[in-house]
Amino acid sequence: MKIRKGDKVQVLAGKSRGKVGEVITALPAEGKVIVDGVNMAKRHQKPTNATMQGGIIDKAMPVHVSNVAIVSPGDNKPTRVGYRFTEAGEKVRICKRTGVDLDG
Repeated sequence: MKIRKGDKVQVLAGKSRGKVGEVITALPAEGKVIVDGVNMAKRHQKPTNATMQGGIIDKAMPVHVSNVAIVSPGDNKPTRVGYRFTEAGEKVRICKRTGVDLDG
């Protein structure tokens, strides 16, 4: 999976299409990511010792990784991700649109 926690992504399909947010959690086993403020759902929360008050809360639900694309740091447009190897032999992610490194 080419998308990681902390990446800025744009939703390409679904009811949240066009929204931009940061990846909170990556779920590689399921092929899904949880994006901040995207695909929100109402969930009933029972009061517990940690959360003294119960009620209905908004919770970000997972989105399939094929429905999101990383936002290019150069021009703020969605782009695909590729890989290249540095001289030191490290594998780094690159932006296909501009060729800029995404990993630092």
